[in-house]
Amino acid sequence: MMKLPQKLAFSGRSESSMRILVIAAHPDDEVLGCGGYMARLSESNEVFTAIVTEGCSAQYADTDYKKIIALKKMAALKANSLLGVRDVFFGDFPDMRLDTVGHVTINAFLEKVIAETSPRLVLTHHPGDLNLDHQLVYRSTMVAARPVHGHPIDILLYETPSATEWQGYDYKTAFIPTVFIDIDETIARKIEALAQYDIELRSAPHPRSEHGICAHASYRGLAAGLMYAEAFSLQRSVEFGISP
Repeated sequence: MMKLPQKLAFSGRSESSMRILVIAAHPDDEVLGCGGYMARLSESNEVFTAIVTEGCSAQYADTDYKKIIALKKMAALKANSLLGVRDVFFGDFPDMRLDTVGHVTINAFLEKVIAETSPRLVLTHHPGDLNLDHQLVYRSTMVAARPVHGHPIDILLYETPSATEWQGYDYKTAFIPTVFIDIDETIARKIEALAQYDIELRSAPHPRSEHGICAHASYRGLAAGLMYAEAFSLQRSVEFGISP
């Protein structure tokens, strides 16, 4: 008799513990994109984060950005700890200049992280983001998480406020949500984690403000009959399928 595959619930409450890897181009992208879901997942699973760039040198070139890099790393560790993340991997590639780094070099970093963490689920940027670093991280993620027999990896793409929606709404690049995660119980932790990146926060009505994050989560929740939600685009689901 053929054995039916176990069904994986993309709700943070899987039948058995699994490993999840969140891949972000910059420090704070992981919280902006899926901080609420990360908090849910960490309740019964092992969650890891990989941050590809140092997130500073392009924005603070006229200052002592090396100190800011250190501060951002501390912020990342604090933010991810609040979300229950087990470990954070830092790539330290140049901020806003991933197009100057060999594609295979970024691939190798992510391949190493995936080999070490053995994730069953990977969450990363949507390829239609305005930010080029996000696009390149998506491409390298797809290479590093390519299908290998005996190690299936499901892939969800998250939206990054102030990058995804600012690209515009061309049908070829638009973010089309297909999975909605209830974050009503974890949005406060998402806001608290994001507060650790205070240098990246802006005043309302900027998308990277507390008001903006809550408003966006409320908007996504309305589309799924929830108070607050994070939305994802399903890139690949191997064997397990989706159980809301």
